[in-house]
Amino acid sequence: MSELIKHECGVAQVRLKKPLEYFAEKYGTPLYGYYKLFLLMEKQRNRGQDGAGVAAIKFDMPAGEPYMFRERSVKTNALDRIFKDTLKQYEKLQRNGDILPDYVPSIKSKYDFCAEYYMGHLRYGTSGGYSLSVCHPFFRRSSWPTKNLMLAGNFNMTNTKELNESLIAMGQHPIFATDTQALLEKVGYHLDEAHDNLYRYLRDEGHDAREISERILGEIDLVKVFCKASKSWDGGYALIGAIGNGDNFILRDPLGIRPVFYFEDDEVFASASERAPLMTIFNKQIEDIEEVPPGHIIVVKRSGELINEQFKEPNPERKQCSFERIYFSRGNDADIYKERKALGAQLSEQVLKEVGHDLENTVVSFIPNTSEIGYFGFLEKLRVDRRNQVKDAILDAQEKGELSEELLDDLIMKNWPRGEKIAHKDQKLRTFISTENSRNEMATHVYDVTYGIVQKTDNLVCIDDSIVRGTTLRKSILKILSSLNPKKIIIASTAPQIRYPDCYGIDMSELGKFIAFEAAIALLREVGKRDMLLEVYRKCIDCLNSEESCRINYVKEIYAPFTAEQISKKIAEIVYPQDRGWSGEVSVVYQSIEGLRKALPDHRGDWYFTGDYPTQGGYRVVNQAFVNYYKKSTGRSY
Repeated sequence: MSELIKHECGVAQVRLKKPLEYFAEKYGTPLYGYYKLFLLMEKQRNRGQDGAGVAAIKFDMPAGEPYMFRERSVKTNALDRIFKDTLKQYEKLQRNGDILPDYVPSIKSKYDFCAEYYMGHLRYGTSGGYSLSVCHPFFRRSSWPTKNLMLAGNFNMTNTKELNESLIAMGQHPIFATDTQALLEKVGYHLDEAHDNLYRYLRDEGHDAREISERILGEIDLVKVFCKASKSWDGGYALIGAIGNGDNFILRDPLGIRPVFYFEDDEVFASASERAPLMTIFNKQIEDIEEVPPGHIIVVKRSGELINEQFKEPNPERKQCSFERIYFSRGNDADIYKERKALGAQLSEQVLKEVGHDLENTVVSFIPNTSEIGYFGFLEKLRVDRRNQVKDAILDAQEKGELSEELLDDLIMKNWPRGEKIAHKDQKLRTFISTENSRNEMATHVYDVTYGIVQKTDNLVCIDDSIVRGTTLRKSILKILSSLNPKKIIIASTAPQIRYPDCYGIDMSELGKFIAFEAAIALLREVGKRDMLLEVYRKCIDCLNSEESCRINYVKEIYAPFTAEQISKKIAEIVYPQDRGWSGEVSVVYQSIEGLRKALPDHRGDWYFTGDYPTQGGYRVVNQAFVNYYKKSTGRSY
């Protein structure tokens, strides 16, 4: 993806199952869990750079001593800042003699982050702004341990307004309008209720206060709490958290939209948004890591007991986010690597058609770096197909008695794909220039190229993993590529055309910013169907105002008159580099929906491509997005 799209947050969780002294003796430090948390977050840094937060819970602390701690930052390099600052506190305690490095109880009592449970969050802001107050983990405090709640997640709710209204109906006064605050208060309400019900039951049974307190610590049921709290949730979510007694949890939406993985051994329980970091940091094999099933919650009790139960009915058809596989998750996961290669391979026929099967005069590259795996798959497919062609031609010539050294040279040495590193992304340029024209000129130089490789008789193919707005394509990439003076430039996207907004965690909710939508509108005007915009607007309004559930995506009507190829051709016209003194051709090729599903058979969350949303809230968002576009209203549609 050659342009920045803010998206999935990242979560990490480490729960020690043995005493701190065990880790101090075996690994040389009682901060084993804290270091592992940092590494898990560092390996998922790609998932969030708007802020970071960590939290810790100490078990079995004496009454009157704090036991839950949190640090957050929204400054540059937030993750590094948090760990450096908190570890400086540890070093200061050592220098001042406040702790004894070889005596674990002194470290636990004095240092906030010497604990048995840790959680971390990396934030990409898709709602709520960028202040510290919206940075996870969120913390709901109480003097009762089982009413203390820490919560963080990778999620987006489509019905935050309704959730806040339900809190008001309960008699609460919610302060923030973010979905995180709404979930925190919703879960907190039912957690309080579960605690109070258990307290009253045990009191009526005749137990004394101390025994009641001990029983509540062990018997609070988080599965039931989330069964009640989540009844009206509409969105994609992977949540982690803990309560003050030490019970921690992870849970996943019933459609499996957001990913989350975990493992357990005799030393730790750990979870993360991606599988590969767990494997790397804890030296695990792929079969050791489990995926949280959709609609399930996993609770690790303070006692160490693991509970895996359903809290919400899973949807029979999973809708796991395909963008996770195309772009967001790191490509070092075994399955993701294979899938991205397959996505690249699926483009071979379309690209060969664009270059007239002339591989002899075609240079293949990729832009940006995240597209490299797709590029490998694309080249591999071309080479395998070419080898088969050569083999068939040799066998055919041999059978006809026409095999010669000249023919062998021609088959073996010619018309093979040429892979080169053409585009290079420079460091981000500072945005100190105030005028728009000057900023655009600076944006042109975000990428640099390798000169002297591409000839004027060459086609230049660049594999991209997705094209959302087309801004970087038209303002930077095509301008710099055209300076190489190729005969033709083909931009090949391993993802299909992004036509519809997302509302489950990816920051792409404004229709007017999508290059595919821009192209469709331009085509409507060209064929004299501009009135369709008003028709669709009225249908969207009626749908949004309907008292009954409306699960119709009326924005599909904007695209319906045109084929995917027509829209791709119009996109190529829109992004063509003007005033560059270059007269070559530009083509833009997109992955087909069929090709996507063949490459990603287990990830059918493709609503941003197809417009088929998995929840009621999705249809509300897409229709609202068109209303906003028609009324020239900017901002998110949820």
